[in-house]
This record gives sequence, C-alpha cells and structure tokens, in this order.
Amino acid sequence: MREFVVLGTASQAPTRTRNHNGYLLHWDGEDLLFDPGEGTQRQMIHADASAAHITRICITHVHGDHCFGLPGVLSSMDLNRVEHPVHLHYPASGDGVVRALVSAASPHIDLRLHPHSGPGPVAPGLEVRPLRHRVEAYGYRLVEPDGITLLPDRLEAAGIEGPDVGHLLRAGSLGGVRLEDVSAPRPGQRFAFVMDTAPCPGAEELAEGADLLVAECTFSDDDAGLAASYRHLTAGQAGALASGAGAGMLVLTHFSSRYADTAPLAAQARARAGGAEVVAASDLDRFEFPKRRHLPS
Repeated sequence: MREFVVLGTASQAPTRTRNHNGYLLHWDGEDLLFDPGEGTQRQMIHADASAAHITRICITHVHGDHCFGLPGVLSSMDLNRVEHPVHLHYPASGDGVVRALVSAASPHIDLRLHPHSGPGPVAPGLEVRPLRHRVEAYGYRLVEPDGITLLPDRLEAAGIEGPDVGHLLRAGSLGGVRLEDVSAPRPGQRFAFVMDTAPCPGAEELAEGADLLVAECTFSDDDAGLAASYRHLTAGQAGALASGAGAGMLVLTHFSSRYADTAPLAAQARARAGGAEVVAASDLDRFEFPKRRHLPS
C-alpha cells in the first residue's frame, strides 16, 4: 500500500484546527515519518496510525515546528517495544538539537542516526536535495526503480502463458520473443517532500516527475514580500513548482495561521500548476498515490 497521511498542516504556530507539522508515508512495507512537530504522537492516534510501524524518520531542518514532536514519537515507539531498527535522517548542522531531542526521550530502541550535509542518496531509493531557508534544510525524494508492464494481448499473440511468462521475465527472451516485444516501460513512482524554502534548484530537482508532490504553502501570493523575507513559498510558487516538474498531484500544507480559509491559496496554486491536481491539505487527510504512469509502448 502507498498512502500519504497528513498529521498536521500548521506552520510556526498551531491553530484550533491545525496541528504542527507531521506527515506519514506508507510505502510498501515501510512507514516514513516526516517532520514530526509538537503533538505528532497524539495526531497519530487520531489518524489510527501506529508509531510501532515507523522505520524511518526524516527531518528537513531543526526549526521547532518540524522536530519538537520527535521525543514523544520515540517515547511511543519505546512504549510499544519496537525491536526493528529505526533510521533518523536530518541535516548535520542540526546534530546538537537532534541529539538533545533524542536524549529527552531516552528511547530503548535501535535508533540509528544519519546526519547528511550534501545532496545525494541517504538510503535505498531515498535521496535529499538542499533547500533555501534561513537554516540548513533539505527536502526528500523517494523513487521506485523503473520497471515494465506485461501486455496480455501481446503475450497471447505470442503464445506465451503460464510458467513460460516467468521464464521470459527471467531470461529476457523465449522462443525468439523478446521481453520488450510483449511489455511496456513503467516508470517507478516518485514522492517528493519540499518544506520550508524559497524557490531554488534543489526544490525543482526534488519535484521533477513526482507522482505526489508535498509542498509548503506558507503565504498567499498577496504576501509575496513576507514569503521572500522568511524564505518560504507562496501558493503560486508552489503551483509553479509542480507545473515545471510535471508533477501529477500537488498537496499543499504548512499554512500560516493568518489564513483561516485555505481555498484561496489552493486557487492561486491551481492557476499556475499546469496539469497537476492541487489539494490544500487538512489535518488527518489521507491521499492514495495517483495511478501509475505508463510510457507508450
């Protein structure tokens, strides 16, 4: 199963209807928790999500609304007697803050710290790119390897069925029929997580070809000056990011408390998002991944 669960959508200050950041990605057999802000463990209860299943925690930067929920989440995992390794990824410059948060939880779990200080892969299929914020920040990108889709009509025409299909997959050809003759390329699915940043090349690289792009949308286009001074995206800039990257779905989050209604922000993003579907997230929303994209055979 691949599903994105929104635990909180506030930015610096929570509101009556928005918790601080927190995002959970179900990706096949792995649960990745992104930017656990204050109150994340309680939001997970409301979302009927278990901390015991978390395998990776990814922090974009060490501003409190993106990491102050870490001790609580780790304490929940400790209480649940999690035995599997838990990998924690974060910017190296925030090492002191992260270690202090970890020590506050005193977890008796197999927690493995992975600070990073540059772009590139940090785990199989998971990579980071630098963002442009007021402190060192990185966005995350999860990429499934490309594959193929077998075409039943072509298999039938070639007389290949049953166990012979497996032989063809393993060998690449069977009886003069090549695998590429009876299949179509299937690009791997891509997930991108872009938090606090001004427009920058790193954000563009993360978003490129994303099936599901999660992007901060702190300010309205009407407050572009504030966005620039605090190094955040406006709604329109988030939409332009999705359009330039050819993203399939754009999920907006990290809203300033000055906006009680996010519909105008979604409209501003949608006006510049090209063909991307645009949704302004609410706390506890769940998003299934869009259907797989297929290249022409």
